[in-house]
Amino acid sequence: MQIDLTGITALVTGGSGGIGEEISRGLASSGARIALHYNSNRDGAERLIKEFDNGSIAFHSDLSLKGNAAGLFDDVVERMKRVDLLVNNAGIIENAPVSLPGMEWMKIWERTMEINLNSTGMLCHAAIKHFLKNSGGRIVNIASRAAFRGEKEDFLAYAASKGGMVSLSRSIARSFGRSNIKSFVIAPGYVWTPMTERVEDKQAIIDNELSLGEMTEPKDVAPLVTFIAAGLLDHGTGATIDINAGSYMR
Repeated sequence: MQIDLTGITALVTGGSGGIGEEISRGLASSGARIALHYNSNRDGAERLIKEFDNGSIAFHSDLSLKGNAAGLFDDVVERMKRVDLLVNNAGIIENAPVSLPGMEWMKIWERTMEINLNSTGMLCHAAIKHFLKNSGGRIVNIASRAAFRGEKEDFLAYAASKGGMVSLSRSIARSFGRSNIKSFVIAPGYVWTPMTERVEDKQAIIDNELSLGEMTEPKDVAPLVTFIAAGLLDHGTGATIDINAGSYMR
């Protein structure tokens, strides 16, 4: 199947590495222009923009700072004139043992919520208003298996933030479908990225968790976003798509 996204502009947060890099690459290879958000990985972002060579632009924003998400969306619209697809991919997972002092634990909770959920909410809010003025659009929120199964005790904030993304996505789909706004969740399980590598033992995951016997990689997630961007899953608006190598059956 040939998918042509010529004329589509996609804002991908956390687009310079990991899952976001492959999402950006997949969309660009089908003709979309990418508003590629990054925080610290400027070199990676600039490398991808050069690789795409199609009018894509890199945008820096620290989403841990309150209000920056709304400013990011405004900057993208100002420079690229429109957004047709919003992909909320940027996120963090930080170890926060329950044994930590309360305020130290809460600091990690608040940072996780600001990046994973609050920024997603602000970007969705900005996108909805933009889409209402421009005949609709699509939102893809990259959540997690943890939103449904829960997480280990050290990652309560991460699981809670991803659960919020799921509820937000379904509410958007329910509320704005007749305005031609579609909203989807992709819920990966373990995906081998630099972020995962810091906190997990790859072989142990393969041995103990995965039905397929191999780790999911960013390239296994990315094609779904291209498929959604083309409008080929519009009647699945509000749906959650699990990508977890058969490690969790709901």
